[in-house]
Amino acid sequence: MQRRTLLKLGLASAVVLAVAGGAVALMQPGLQNGKLSEGARLIFARAGETILAGTLPTDEGPKQIAINSLLDRIEAFIAGTPEHVQAELSQLLGLLNTAAGRRGVVGLSPDWHEASVGEIATAFQTMRVSSVSLRVQAYQGLHDIVSASYFSGQESWAVLGYPGPRAI
Repeated sequence: MQRRTLLKLGLASAVVLAVAGGAVALMQPGLQNGKLSEGARLIFARAGETILAGTLPTDEGPKQIAINSLLDRIEAFIAGTPEHVQAELSQLLGLLNTAAGRRGVVGLSPDWHEASVGEIATAFQTMRVSSVSLRVQAYQGLHDIVSASYFSGQESWAVLGYPGPRAI
């Protein structure tokens, strides 16, 4: 390798590392003071709409109430996890809230606001069967947190055919 080529490669590598480091420094955490950030709320709201398609109310008003209740239960669920889990989840949500993370991890080109439920479902299916373990784990985490939080709510029990706890 010629000296000039080596210097060009070194300079290009330094620029890439500087840009990547700057992007990481600008990344907002997914959790702020134990609560979901605005971006994390949007990610979980859109994930909830997608994962729970067919179980959420179809009318927009009741659907939004169900999503807001889901987000409250997700925050309560996260608050009950150990600090290291909260830190990892905060990093993941922060990453997914960036364009690079959304494209690289989820495989979703449009912004979370603009993506249709079908586009998100396709991206989630790709994550689910990916050969990259990070993508699979991210999908499983989002899926399990959304599902457990939604179906723990009393208003979702009718969808399951569960009458609720019996009086003793």
